[in-house]
Amino acid sequence: MAKARAIVKRRKAVRNIRKITKTMQMIATAKFQKSLKRAVGSKPYTRKVRELVAELAGTIGDVRHPLLREPSDADRTNRIALVVLTSNRGLAGAYNGSVLRAAAASIREQEAAGKTVDLYLSGKKGVAYFNFQKRPIVQRYDQFGDLPRFADVKVVADYFMKQFSEAKYDSVHVAYVNFISAGQQKPEVATLLPLAGVGSAAAAKPQAAGGATEFAPVQTKYDFYPSAKEILDELLPQTVMAGMFQFFLDATTSENVMRMVAMKSATDNADKMIKALTMQYNRARQSQITTELSEIMGGVEAMKG
Repeated sequence: MAKARAIVKRRKAVRNIRKITKTMQMIATAKFQKSLKRAVGSKPYTRKVRELVAELAGTIGDVRHPLLREPSDADRTNRIALVVLTSNRGLAGAYNGSVLRAAAASIREQEAAGKTVDLYLSGKKGVAYFNFQKRPIVQRYDQFGDLPRFADVKVVADYFMKQFSEAKYDSVHVAYVNFISAGQQKPEVATLLPLAGVGSAAAAKPQAAGGATEFAPVQTKYDFYPSAKEILDELLPQTVMAGMFQFFLDATTSENVMRMVAMKSATDNADKMIKALTMQYNRARQSQITTELSEIMGGVEAMKG
């Protein structure tokens, strides 16, 4: 009887856990749907702003701007900033582990090249990990929740643009989980500053194979009002802020979808465990009933004798 009671208690505990994981799965699904709309809706704007800046830079020719600064030997500081985006909560599958492994690999690579890495962390999981690694943290951001606001991200982007323009950092990188689709999320370390590819946007003319004659592509001419420099001064910070905001949106969406999948897997495993425990209980109960019947029959036979 004791074994059957233990199985009943364990099955009850698993059922309670299943209720929790099912509820968390439903919450993560609702959050994922909301964050998916924001992430997918903002990507065309982010991509188009970068394309517009690249086209404008290619039209102007030699572009000089603090945000496009390529560090030279004279002003190189050998310091880079790394922003790591993790979650505040666990139970999200491999989300935090994957982005932290990517960030740690990037740190080892940069330090092997003789550079100093300053850590900026968003999310309690990243803070706990790097505190355990005994790595100093320059700043942590606790204001970002499930729905990061552009106003909060703008403050962070402005800070890094200021630091980069003042040549305190050679580059700024962001470690996050890129949301590609609901079935694919990839940890990446992306370069936020300098704006890669914008300064050298003027494409080389294509060469024809075998000496064949090839028509030159039509070059679009623009008239700027206000001046091209004033437009770039406005667009380049917008490109950085939009890119930073996209990183946060992708990270949040990836966190929600990975938590949704993890909680669904946990719920399915709980269902399987409940079925297995029910079978064990039925066997234990059947064995107990058989034993009791044997004892009764033995008593009856003893009374007959």
